[in-house]
Parts: sequence; structure tokens; C-alpha cells
Amino acid sequence: MKAILYGLILIASLIAGSQNSNALQNSTRTNMNETHKTILKATFAGGCFWCVESDFEKVVGVVEVISGYTGGQKGNPTYKEVSSGGTSHVEAVQVLYDPTKATYEDLLDIFWKHVDPTDPGGQFVDRGPQYRTVIFYHNDDQKRLAEQSKTALAESGRFGKPIVTEISKFSEFYEAEEYHQDYYKKNPIRYKYYRFGSGRDKFLKKIWGDHINTMKKHSDNQKYYKPDDKSLRKKLTPLQYKVTQEQGTEPAFNNEYWENKKEGIYVDIVSGEPLFSSLDKFVSGTGWPSFSKPLEPDNIVERDDKSLFTVRTEVKSKHADSHLGHLFPDGPKPTGLRYCINSASLRFIPKEELEKEGYGEYLRLFNQNR
Repeated sequence: MKAILYGLILIASLIAGSQNSNALQNSTRTNMNETHKTILKATFAGGCFWCVESDFEKVVGVVEVISGYTGGQKGNPTYKEVSSGGTSHVEAVQVLYDPTKATYEDLLDIFWKHVDPTDPGGQFVDRGPQYRTVIFYHNDDQKRLAEQSKTALAESGRFGKPIVTEISKFSEFYEAEEYHQDYYKKNPIRYKYYRFGSGRDKFLKKIWGDHINTMKKHSDNQKYYKPDDKSLRKKLTPLQYKVTQEQGTEPAFNNEYWENKKEGIYVDIVSGEPLFSSLDKFVSGTGWPSFSKPLEPDNIVERDDKSLFTVRTEVKSKHADSHLGHLFPDGPKPTGLRYCINSASLRFIPKEELEKEGYGEYLRLFNQNR
């Protein structure tokens, strides 16, 4: 559809001199990468690369977004070849980002909020496998985070249909023709007309409301991630490692927080992501810290646990994938829930230290409770 509508738009004049422009652009990128040694790459396919490029370039920490083609076998494909569906390539973007300002998880969050991950036949008005959604991972860590985020999205119930976005190993990326780069800047009227007519924004507004362009909380001042195993073994006690990494359980009535009555919040011992508040903690009589609800529901992942003779609901943290405990339906009203959590998976931050520790936004909860 896009190829038919715009395939003939000023191509001749735009292609003229493109070799010199590409040479200059490549030189600029080389200098940029030499200056910023920490610049990393992420690759996503989300339908029309004009739109995906525009969405990612608005993200703080993203240095540059390049439109191109990947996932197929043909070397140096052209737009005409890819848009016809005969190369097995998809339209994609390569995102160059500063990990001290934006994490890979931030980029995944932006990606999910700007595509329809339930559509196997393309994206919005653009139909065909060349417009399907794919996350191309560059390393094992990206693969793990992408799979976790896909699982979390599926379990969230946000969409009524299965999440069909592929997660594939990155191979080769071919930059699209120069007239496609920054198309939304070069041709704002044509771009806005296309985007409006595609139905993309109408769909995203329906699904996400006002949360489309938000990055995850603390993205500017706090990074939530899981260190490598060697670092974890140095950071955690043997019990903390057994509980969070091996689904262990600490002794009841003999753990750090089961009787803790101080005001504050509980964060993941591995990543620091906020999980629970003392305001929702109650005495359950079980000997483990118990909470009626999470402080940050988006940081909690629930999964079926079939390790015993019955099916239980395991509770894990989103960003660190730490085993926290289990969820039971025998808690107090109004939720009726009991998050039974191991102390060994938590770190308690008293309300007096929230500001110093970087969690100052939660002080208002305790001020309101006075």
C-alpha cells in the first residue's frame, strides 16, 4: 500500500547525489561511535519504518535511528524489492542508544507501545510479511530481556489475542535508500497524511490511552537489570542467591522482615526495582512477609508453579527475574490477596532514607497516611 502510494514521490531527485550523502553520513556515524564508546545497537521491525524511526527518535538517550532492511537472504536489497515481499526481509530500524540514558528495556517498552504485536499479517494499512513485527537480538542478554518482556506483555492481558511478534537473532542490516532516512522530517505533510490514514495512532490510543509515550519509571536515574551470574554470587549471600536464582524458600519465622513494622518500601535485592510497601504489609501468621498488593504492579510477574503436587502462582520481579515467593487468595479485604514473599529476595528502605536512595517519589505515600 505504502509502496503504491509513495513509490513515485520525488525518487529521481532524491536519489541524485545520494552516494555523497551516504558517504558523509557513514563518516559522521563513525566519528560518533568513536566519541561515544558506550553507544549500543538495537534492531526492531514494526511495520512502516518511517513511523518506527520517528517514534524511537523521540526517546531520551537514543542517539540515532536508521531505517533499513533485515531478516532476509538477499544482499543489498532495494525498497522496491523488499516492499514487493519477494526478499523475506522486513522493514526495520536500527537504534543507536546511550545505555547510561536509556536501557534496552526502555526501548522494548517503547516498541511494544507503538505496534500491534497480535497481527501476523503486517502492520495496520501495510500488509505482507515484510511489514510484520520482529525483535532482532544482538546478544544473549537482549534475547533474554526481549523474551521476558514478551511474556510479561502476554500475561498482562492488555491484548485479547496472542502476541505473535517474533524474536530472532540479528544477522545483517542494510540501510534503506537515503530518501527514506528521516522521512518524517523531510516530508512532514506526506508523512502525517500517511500516518493518519494508516490507522496506527488510532489503534495505539485505544490500547494504551495516554501511556503511549511514557518510558518506564526511574529511567533517568535508576537502572533495573540483572547482573551476570558471577556478579550475583559476589553481591548476594548464599541464601539470597538460592531464593532468587534457584526458587528456594527461606525458613519461616526466621528471616529478616517477617516481623518488620517500620515504614518504608521493599525493593528487589538484585535490581532495586520497587516491589512492595509497608502500608500494604500485614500479619499473616505464616512467618514470611505478607502483602495485600504490590507497590508497582508493573514490576511483578505471576506464573504458574507446578513444582509441587498442586499448581501455585509464583511471583517474580520483572526486570531482574528474581523469584520472590507465591501469591495466595486468602489475604485481607479489599484485595483478598496474600503475596507471601521471602525476605531474602528483598531489601527494605526506611521512609527516612527514600530520598537518599533515589526513591523520593514514594515519600508522598507516607505523608498522605498521616
